[in-house]
Amino acid sequence: MFRKFKEFLQLNKSLEEKQRQLLEKEQQVNALEQKIANLDQFIEDAISPLRQAIEEKGVQIIQDANQEAASIINESNIKAGQIVDETTSGVSELLMKKEQLTEDVSRLETQMLKVTKELTNYQKTAKKHKAEILGIKNLIEHFPEAVNHSMIEAHLHNLEQSSNEDGVLETIVHLHLHHKDSKALRSEMNANNKDIRNLLTAYQTRYTTKANTTIYELMVIGLQAELQNILYTLSYSNLDKAIENSKLLIEKYLKIAANGNANILPTITRFLSELEPLFEIAIRIEYKYYVQKDLEKEEQRKIREIMRQEAEEKRILEEERKKLEKEEEKYHQEIAKNIELLQTETDVDKIAALEARLKELEEQCHKLEETKEEIIKRANGKAGYVYVISNLGSFGDNMFKVGMTRRLNPMDRVDELGDASVPFRFDVHALMFSDDAVGLEQKLHEILEAQRVNKINLRKEFFYATVQELQDIVQEIDPTIEFIQTMAAMEYRQSQSIGTSEIELEPVFS
Repeated sequence: MFRKFKEFLQLNKSLEEKQRQLLEKEQQVNALEQKIANLDQFIEDAISPLRQAIEEKGVQIIQDANQEAASIINESNIKAGQIVDETTSGVSELLMKKEQLTEDVSRLETQMLKVTKELTNYQKTAKKHKAEILGIKNLIEHFPEAVNHSMIEAHLHNLEQSSNEDGVLETIVHLHLHHKDSKALRSEMNANNKDIRNLLTAYQTRYTTKANTTIYELMVIGLQAELQNILYTLSYSNLDKAIENSKLLIEKYLKIAANGNANILPTITRFLSELEPLFEIAIRIEYKYYVQKDLEKEEQRKIREIMRQEAEEKRILEEERKKLEKEEEKYHQEIAKNIELLQTETDVDKIAALEARLKELEEQCHKLEETKEEIIKRANGKAGYVYVISNLGSFGDNMFKVGMTRRLNPMDRVDELGDASVPFRFDVHALMFSDDAVGLEQKLHEILEAQRVNKINLRKEFFYATVQELQDIVQEIDPTIEFIQTMAAMEYRQSQSIGTSEIELEPVFS
């Protein structure tokens, strides 16, 4: 650009030189014209004295002088014209060059403005980066502990691992998956990932052309990214949907590969068919995390339910205790009154009756005291009843509930269970009192764990079993326990009987 500008300056100098020469030529023309004028004057001056000579020498001399003058004038005019033409041509050429140079200068100025603007932007960016670099340097200098070198090393490690040992590319972005939070699940997933990598490597060697190898590696990256998304969006409630999506993913890639790639279609088909079960295993491993979390939540719910039941039972026991204390107070008042009467009574029969009543009241007070102690024991400990109950009309003859209550009367709890939640009352097969009812219930649940009906909500204490099987389990724990094998199901059987009678009578009244 500066060279062009220099040429422009040189051309300007040349133009000025030409203009100067033109001015000189014009001055020469003016000088010639002046000479011509002087010559005319000279001729005129010469003619005057020559007139006399002409007169003296004749017409011939005058004609010769006129011809000579005309010749001089004509020659001067020709020379002047040539000079003017040359000068005009040079000026026109210079003007054209000047116009061209003006356009070049204008274009160069536009480019210069653009370059200047870009340079300004680069300078601003450089200043910004310089400030950031200075800030980072100051941060590192004053707060070296703020730099997480482990993250940098991990990031570099991820970059190094972006291509595995066998050259099969992996995804660049790694989403956080929950199996990584569990050592056992992480081990399972690593083993499955190893199987996937071995499969990928085995099939990669089957592609001989660079184009097919590229197609294969791009497909692998896409499949791994899609699997990662499926695992990331997995939840406790959508396992089947996730597995279905993985199958649809395999089908989708098979269709894509089949389009215009007939020569590698058989290999890709076998590859995808072997990859599909490994993807499903990965989904199920990730899903175990959600199952475990749900079990933990259910366990927490069970604990809260037990605490709620314990609080309710303690409240009922406290009410029972207060009720007993009122009765005890009433008995004590009656005992004091009878003792006072005995001190003043002289009738033998009345004295005997009062003594008998006192003995009866003391026995009742003793029973109340024992009951109070039992209430306190249950409220502060694990004592209670473990029950085995069934509901033929609601659940059939192979499902039983095994639970525990601290109630003084365990049938109160059984009656509560048979109120509004089920259509018929429960039948009781066994009631087992224990100082550690919680432990006894847990032991029975462990024995029946494989037969649990609801394996997710552990608060639902229903189990599949036969009456004989439960009797054997209960009496093995305590042979003295009375176990009732019969399922009375009175309400259910009566309802069935009424229903059968109505069916039999229907044709008569129809």
